[in-house]
Amino acid sequence: MAEFAMDGGCTCGTVRYRLLSKPMFVNCCHCSWCQRETGSAFVINAIIEADRVNLTRGEVAMVETPSESGKGQKIARCPICHVALWSHYNGAGPRISFVRTGTLDDPAFCPPDAFIFTRSKQPWVVLPDHIPAFPVYYDLRNQWPADSLARRKAVRDETPAGGS
Repeated sequence: MAEFAMDGGCTCGTVRYRLLSKPMFVNCCHCSWCQRETGSAFVINAIIEADRVNLTRGEVAMVETPSESGKGQKIARCPICHVALWSHYNGAGPRISFVRTGTLDDPAFCPPDAFIFTRSKQPWVVLPDHIPAFPVYYDLRNQWPADSLARRKAVRDETPAGGS
């Protein structure tokens, strides 16, 4: 893994974290569930291996919430200001984190690689032409770079601690 660091944290400063590598991919999700959970028109998630998200200060509270897939997610929140820092979607597993790019010190570092669930985007949101947009989701093999697919495969192929 190359030398890399990108810091972020919650609003009150209780929790700070560092990304140890560039994200595998960045989605901007316009689904109605993300809109409701964030109180915004969309959420931007940087997808990265969970072991490459290191807490540098504080601890997070893991909050289980439902999701449109029915599989749910666990959201890592600051226990004081309750800002959502990242999620673990049950469909992706606990070894993949979806970091809320708005909590990075420099959110501009992680622009979206794709817009997803645009079928439910707010009509006043205008998407740029140079970023792929999908009514629902996309085929990872066709959108993710080869190195990101290899990283994802490596994480998914790991044997869980204490089991198979």
